[in-house]
Amino acid sequence: MPVEIRDATACAATYLVRADAVRAVLAYCDLDVAEVLPGKALCTLAFIRYDEGDLGSYNEFGVAFSVRPPDDRRRRTRGPVSGLRDVLAAVSGMFVHWLPVDQRFTMEAGRAIWGFPKELAQIDLRLSSPYKRCLLRKDDRLVLDLLIRPGVPVVAARTPMDAYSHLDGVTRRTRWHIRPHALRTRPGGALVRLGNHPIAKELSELGLPKRALATVTVSGAALSFEEPRSMPCHRR
Repeated sequence: MPVEIRDATACAATYLVRADAVRAVLAYCDLDVAEVLPGKALCTLAFIRYDEGDLGSYNEFGVAFSVRPPDDRRRRTRGPVSGLRDVLAAVSGMFVHWLPVDQRFTMEAGRAIWGFPKELAQIDLRLSSPYKRCLLRKDDRLVLDLLIRPGVPVVAARTPMDAYSHLDGVTRRTRWHIRPHALRTRPGGALVRLGNHPIAKELSELGLPKRALATVTVSGAALSFEEPRSMPCHRR
């Protein structure tokens, strides 16, 4: 530890979705949703190609939600976060709900080390064109087809974030850092088509497809993942 990724390309679309729908999805977990607006939470769909790193080369897709940190004293109160600081905390602390990958080694390592909900899927990433695209299939059924249009360049800096996960009855928090070489962002900028897989149905119950709040693309990124920490359980 830490596990290092030396070159990765990532694309993400973030949506405002109904907080009560997210709570229904996360009923298996002891964390509560962070409402960035009254009744609204963040849902991020991301696809990543890891070209060089300690876990080898592979493709990954992620579904994540904004959650309150387990040590938040307001965890029993289902009100919205208040102030810019709380909103930023919600964005920097995301719960990883589903994390399919296309290589078995990283699936086994991700589950055993960090408790990430990794499973095998077919992930076709098309990153060489101006529009970035992910075709995701699981059990030979289409989950989604996500197209992202990169935005304008913005200043990139090393950023620490917390990833929360829940596997085999244990909630974990993993601190990770990203050092992007080139970062672009814009309002909107995503087009998503859902398939007939159960995960697609779950996303449709959140209100997708809809206009994205924002999209982000990162190229030449270096990432590091620290050792996970088990979190105390606070049942809602």
